Amino acid sequence: MRARQLFRYKGVQGEVTVEMVIWALPTATLERPHGLKYRLYCGRNDECVVRYDNESGKGDHRHQGDVEEPYQFSSLDKLIVDFRADCVRLAGWRWE
Repeated sequence: MRARQLFRYKGVQGEVTVEMVIWALPTATLERPHGLKYRLYCGRNDECVVRYDNESGKGDHRHQGDVEEPYQFSSLDKLIVDFRADCVRLAGWRWE
């Protein structure tokens, strides 16, 4: 069985692009005990401002520019709230 896409969003405001993709995995794993795979990206002129993802081998983490740090996943709602707040704070994104 394959991952099932739960959500997809892409928006552009001037030089800033925001993309969010979230998948439900067929089963939870040790790396992804919440059963989700995600990529949340905010960039300016094709350069990363902030990105949250959980690629294989790294688990849940956050990038701010060139800096990568672990992210403590507690819920999907909290992940989205944190990402949206970073987009506003770091890139001046306006959520409509």
